[in-house]
Amino acid sequence: MQGLKAKLRVSVLVTITIGIGVAAIYGLLKPVSNGCNMTYMYPTYIPLPSPENVSSAKYGLYLYHEGWKKIDFNEHLKKLSGVPVLFVPGNGGSYKQVRSLAAESDRAYQGGPLENTFYQEASLTLEEGGVEMDVAGLSMPSQYSRMLDWFAVDLEGEHSAMDGRILEEHTEYVVYAIHRILDQYKESRDARVAEGAAIYGSLPKTVLLVGHSMGGFVARAAVVHPHLRKTAVETILTLSTPHQSPPVALQPSLGQYYARINQEWRKGYEVHTSQTGHSLSSSLLTHVVVVSISGGVHDYQVRSQLESLDGIVPPTHGFMIGSTEMKNVWLSMEHQVILWCNQLVVQVSHTLLSLVNSESRHPLSDATKRLAVFAKMLRSGIPESWLRPSRLPQQLAHVFQNEHTDVGSQVHKISACPTNVRWGDDGLERDLYIRTTSVTVLAMDGRRRWLDIKKLGSNGKSHFIFVTNLAPCSGVRLHLWPEKRLSASDTSVSKRFQEVTSKMVQVPSGPAPRQIEPGSQTEQAPPSSIFWLDSKDMHGYRFLTISVAPRPAVSGRPPPAASMAVGQFFNPEEGKREFSPHLLLGSMFSQKGITLKEDHSLAFNLSFGIGLGLLPVKVSLKTIGCGIKISGLPAEEVGDMENSRLCKLRCFPPVALAWDATSGLRIFPNLYSETIVVDSSPALWNPSRGSEKTAVLLLVDPHCSYRTSIAVSPTAAALRFMLLYCSQIIGLSFAVVFFALMRQANAWELDFPIPSMLSAVESNLRMPLPFIFLAISPTFISLFYSCLSSQPYPPVVSFLTVSIICYLLANGSIIMLVAMGRKFLLFVSSLVPQSLHQFLVIEVALVSFVHPALGLFILMLSHSFCCHIALCSSLTASFRSHARNKEVLDFGSEQSIFMCDDGVNKGFPVDENCSSTPDSARSYSETQLEIFHHRHGLLILHFLATVMFVPSLVACLQRIGAGQNFPWLLDSALCIGVILHGICDSKPEFNFFLFPLSGIPGWEARLSFAYLLAGYCSFLFGLALAPYRVFYAMAAIGVISFVFRVIERRNRERGEAYHSSRKHSHRH
Repeated sequence: MQGLKAKLRVSVLVTITIGIGVAAIYGLLKPVSNGCNMTYMYPTYIPLPSPENVSSAKYGLYLYHEGWKKIDFNEHLKKLSGVPVLFVPGNGGSYKQVRSLAAESDRAYQGGPLENTFYQEASLTLEEGGVEMDVAGLSMPSQYSRMLDWFAVDLEGEHSAMDGRILEEHTEYVVYAIHRILDQYKESRDARVAEGAAIYGSLPKTVLLVGHSMGGFVARAAVVHPHLRKTAVETILTLSTPHQSPPVALQPSLGQYYARINQEWRKGYEVHTSQTGHSLSSSLLTHVVVVSISGGVHDYQVRSQLESLDGIVPPTHGFMIGSTEMKNVWLSMEHQVILWCNQLVVQVSHTLLSLVNSESRHPLSDATKRLAVFAKMLRSGIPESWLRPSRLPQQLAHVFQNEHTDVGSQVHKISACPTNVRWGDDGLERDLYIRTTSVTVLAMDGRRRWLDIKKLGSNGKSHFIFVTNLAPCSGVRLHLWPEKRLSASDTSVSKRFQEVTSKMVQVPSGPAPRQIEPGSQTEQAPPSSIFWLDSKDMHGYRFLTISVAPRPAVSGRPPPAASMAVGQFFNPEEGKREFSPHLLLGSMFSQKGITLKEDHSLAFNLSFGIGLGLLPVKVSLKTIGCGIKISGLPAEEVGDMENSRLCKLRCFPPVALAWDATSGLRIFPNLYSETIVVDSSPALWNPSRGSEKTAVLLLVDPHCSYRTSIAVSPTAAALRFMLLYCSQIIGLSFAVVFFALMRQANAWELDFPIPSMLSAVESNLRMPLPFIFLAISPTFISLFYSCLSSQPYPPVVSFLTVSIICYLLANGSIIMLVAMGRKFLLFVSSLVPQSLHQFLVIEVALVSFVHPALGLFILMLSHSFCCHIALCSSLTASFRSHARNKEVLDFGSEQSIFMCDDGVNKGFPVDENCSSTPDSARSYSETQLEIFHHRHGLLILHFLATVMFVPSLVACLQRIGAGQNFPWLLDSALCIGVILHGICDSKPEFNFFLFPLSGIPGWEARLSFAYLLAGYCSFLFGLALAPYRVFYAMAAIGVISFVFRVIERRNRERGEAYHSSRKHSHRH
C-alpha cells in the first residue's frame, strides 16, 4: 500500500471501526435497570424414573414441587392430577430455571384469578379471527379448576445454539419426555386404582410446552417430529426464543436445521384444496397455538426481529408480544431475567391457568379460544390506531364504523360499570360546567363535569383525550349524552345515554408522590390510564360528562395519595411532528429544540423517519413555566424553585408511548430525560411491515410550558447497530476477503506483482469504479431479486446506506485482522511441526470426521507455516542481495538474518542455490514475497472459516465423556471443500483457467472470476443475515479447483498444456 491518500483512507476507516466498536462495547457493558421484582420459592425436584427398556443416562426429566416440607417422591408421583406443563431450558440453561414459573403458578392456583379491573380489554385482530371471536365477551374463570404440574428436562446445560447436532438430540429427548409425562399420568392413575382410591376425571392427552431461548425452538421442532403422538402438544409458549434464525448463524448445519423445521411448520398449516376450491384435508398443525414473548431492547442476545412468528405461524394460530406491552408488566428485560421477573412470571402463570376449561378440567380444545385467552391475558387494550391513525386498515375501519349507530337505536357495544361498584347521583355534589377546551381534576371532589361537545369540539378539535390516575368505575366514570339531563327523574334521556368508562386503557405509572404530612400538598401524581374519543365515537351526542367519585373517608389514617385528571378537546393535526433522517443524524452534533407554550395540545404525535431501533433518541423535557406568576417566595428564589418545585405541584409527569411494527408498544412514564429506543430492525433486506418508522405519542400537561430537546445518542446508536447487523458484517467480511483474493488472482493473471492483502483491500475501496462495482452493485442485485420474488421490498435509501456502512466496517475489521495477523505468524509457525505440510491432506481428512473446526485449524496452521517460510526467505534473499551489492555483508550480520528461518527454511531454495547475479536474487525475493501475499490471503479466509466453527467445537468439547456422534455430513462435506480450496490453490501458479466461455473466443473464466462470484454470493448471504452460507461458496471453489487440478495433471501426463502460466516467470 503506497501513497498518502491510501494510508489516510485506511487510517480513517480503521479509526471509525474502532470508534463504533468501542462505543458499542461501552453501551453493552453499561448497567441496565430492568425494574423487575425478585421471585422467591421453595423448590424440590423429583426425578421421573425411566422405563427399563429406555436408556436416558445422558439427559433427565424432573417434576417440580413447591414447598419446604420433605415429601416422599413415590407418593407424590401417585397423586399427579393436574395439567402437565413441560419446561425446556435454552442454550446452556438448567432444568432448575423452571422454579420461578412453577412457584408462582402454585401461588396463583391457591390465590385464585387476578382482581378484575374495568379497563378496556384487548381483542384479536381481523387477521387473528377477531370477527369470529369476541375476546371482550370471553368468560374467564372465577376460580381455577385445576393446578399445573410443572416438568422440566435436564439437558446437561449443553449449548444448543452453537451446534445443530445438539439441537437435534435435544428435540428427540423432548419428544421422549412428552410421551413419558403422559405415560406417568396413566401409571399414577393405575397406582391409585390399585390402592382403591376414588378416581375422577380423565387422563390428560396434551402437554403444554414452555421454552426459554433455544428451548422454545426445540419445543417447536418436537411438534413436527415424526415420532410425536398426534395432538400430544397443542399449546406452545416461548420466552425470548429466536424463531426466524439462530441469533448468530455460523454453522451450516445449524442454519439448515432451522430452515428445515420452519419449512415443516409452514407446510403444517397449509390446507389442501381441490380444483373446485373445496378443502380436501385439514392442516396438520391446525390445533397448535404458539405465542412468543420477547424481552425487548434489553435482551441483547435475541432481537425481537428473530422472535417474530411471521411467515412461520399464521396469525390465526399465534402472535408475538413484547414484555414492554404486556399487561401488568410493561418492562423490558434481559435474556435470563425473563425467567424470574416476578411481574412477567405472575402474568404468565395466570394465563396458563386460564387456559384450563372449568368443565372438562383440561386445556381448551378450540385453538381460537386459546389464542383469545392469550390475547386477553397478555395484551394491553391500547389501540394501535392511536399511534398510527392514518394506517388504520380499511377493513378494521369499516368494522369500527359499524359499532357506532344512531342514537335512537343505540346498541350498547361498550360494557357499563357493574352494579356492585356503581355510585349514583346521590354521591355527587353540584355539577360543574366546563367552558374551556381543557378540564382538570385535582381531587376526588364528588362532582360531575359537563362538556359541550358541539362548542368545545369545534374548530377542528374533534378528538378528546383524558389522562388520570383514578380507577375506572370506582374512581371516575364517563358518559355521552344526546342532550343535557335536567333532573334525576328525566328517564327519557337516561335511556339513551352511553357509558364509555370501559374505553379507558391502562398504562404503567411512575412512582406515586410521597405525602410528607397529612393534608399537605404533594406533587402531581403520574397518570395510570388514558381515555380517547374521536369524532366517530362522539357522533350523535351533545355532551360528555366526567363524574368523579367522592373521596372515601379513612379513619385514623391520612387521606389517599393525590388524585389527578386532565382532559382536552384537541386537533390531532396540530400535534404532529415529523423528524426526517437527516434531521436525526444532524442531532448527533446539535440538539433539536422545540418550545411548547402553555395551552398547547395535550397529545403530540411524533414520527421518526428512521426507526428508533437504529437511531435511539434522547428526549428531554424541561419545565419553563406553569402559569404561576406570584409564588410568594423571595425574589432570589423565584427562578428555579418555581419551575421545579411549584410546577410539579400542578403539572403531571409527561408520558411517551412508542410504537413499532416489530417490537410493538413501549411506554415511558415520568419522561423528563429518557433515551427512547425500541427493538425494531430497520433497513434489512427482508424487513417487517412498517419497521422503518417509529411513532411516539407524547402526553404533556397543557397547563405548563416546556423546552423540549431531541438528540440521537451516539453510544446507544452504535450498540443497536452492532446488535442488529452483526451477522451482516460477518457475511460481508467474507466478501471483502474474496474481493481481495480476486485482486491478487487478477494481478497474477495479468503478469503483475501480487499485491498484499492490505493493498488489495485498500484498492477495492477506491472510488468510483472499484467501490461501486464491489459495494453498491451487490446491493442493487438484492433489490432486483426482491422485485422478482415475493419478498417485501426494502426502502432503497436506508437499505443502501446501512449496507454500505456494514461493508465499510467489514473492510475495517479485515484491515485490522491483516495488520495484527503478521505479528502472530512467527509465534504460530513456531508451534507447527515441520512435517505438517508433508502429510497435510491425510491429517486434515482424518480430523474433519472428528470435528470440522479441527481440520480447518490444521489448514490454518499450514498456511501460517508457509507464510512464515516465504516471508523469511524473501527477507533473507533481499538482505543478501542488498549486502552483496554494497559489499558489506559479513558473517555476523548474515547470521543474524538467518535466525528468522533457521530450522524452518531447510529444503527451500535460497540465494546461494540461485544464479549469482543480483537480478536473480532479487527475482527470488519477489517470488517469495508474492507467495507470502497469496498464502496470507488464504490464511485470512480460512481463519474466518475456522472462527465460524469455534462455538460448535466448544459445545462439543463440553460433551466429552457423554457420548459423541460424528459431525453432520453437511458440515463435513463443506469443510472438505474448504480444505480442497486451501490445498489446490495453495500456490499462485495454480491460478489456471477454470473453463472457457462458450461463444466468446479468447475469453475464459479464471480463478479471479470465481472469487468475484464468491464475493457477490457472500455479500448477498450477509444481507440475508445468513453468514453460514458462505461455506457453500468456499466449498464450490474448492471442488472446482480440485477437479481442474486433476484435469491439469492428466493433461500434463499426456503432454498437453491446459493451464496458462505467466508471461515472465521469475528465475529460481
